[in-house]
Amino acid sequence: MFSRPTSSSMAFPKKKLQGLVAATITPMTEDGEINFSVIGQYVDYLVKEQGVKNIFVNGTTGEGLSLSISERRQVAEEWVTKGKDKLDQVIIHVGALSLKESQELAQHAAEIGADGIAVIAPFFLKPWTKDILINFLKEVAAAAPALPFYYYHIPALTGVKIRAEELLDGILDKIPTFQGLKFSDTDLLDFGQCVDQNRQQQFAFLFGVDEQLLSALVMGATGAVGSTYNYLGKKTNQMLEAFERKDFSLALNYQFCIQRFINFVVKLGFGVSQTKAIMTLVSGISMGPPRLPLQKASREFTDSAEAKLKSLDFLSFTDLKDGNLEAGS
Repeated sequence: MFSRPTSSSMAFPKKKLQGLVAATITPMTEDGEINFSVIGQYVDYLVKEQGVKNIFVNGTTGEGLSLSISERRQVAEEWVTKGKDKLDQVIIHVGALSLKESQELAQHAAEIGADGIAVIAPFFLKPWTKDILINFLKEVAAAAPALPFYYYHIPALTGVKIRAEELLDGILDKIPTFQGLKFSDTDLLDFGQCVDQNRQQQFAFLFGVDEQLLSALVMGATGAVGSTYNYLGKKTNQMLEAFERKDFSLALNYQFCIQRFINFVVKLGFGVSQTKAIMTLVSGISMGPPRLPLQKASREFTDSAEAKLKSLDFLSFTDLKDGNLEAGS
């Protein structure tokens, strides 16, 4: 699925990142400390129950920017350790406001055996031009010269509006380890031009808006990174398989079904907190509350989401694990 030849610019030993990539949640205890004890169980759940074998750690869903540098290092280590011989690829998000911190995290990711690193644009003192942003990314990538490097494009959160199409133009000349893009934006014109204008480079084009994935596949997405693949990975994989078979009517039915759920929870107020509650509900693994300033999802939200999942036949009553609704209480 999504197979493409490796870029000739770098001969990385790892296979190309493709297919579904779960944006992992960082499980926490009720007092806000990271609950490392459930990550091994989390790995097994993703692989066995959702058919997802690639992960994106310490990103938006993982509350990466709400963790200390020490915590981010520990979380990365735990995922790499627990995912060994079970996961195909572990990509660590190492973006930070401080260049030095980002470089430290990149170097650490290489030391622990991660399969790649990703970086968002700095979002307080922002880079306002393509060249300034690339200079920042270049310095981070250089700290881990043996790892594939991905740019994490999420302008709605960073406020950095530099188009991804513009950024990719000539990027290999500056960042030879560049392997692809996590595109978390609804601008399909920008995404389409990223693909169209870089066909010879064979980059990984990883789409990050779960409810629009089918549209991105038509445009040439080679994979997808998202939070819903933690609990809707199996259903999304069915959509990918239908698309690969060129059964576009079935693929569209799957996409519409997924959209029905996402549209429902968006109207209730959907974010990281609610994702943690849904994951707890579906997997039976306690994800705990989010870290401030985020607030715990309400029990009303969790009950509504549960009813919608059942009505869409995403869950049967026996799929739900008793006694694991505390994240939404």
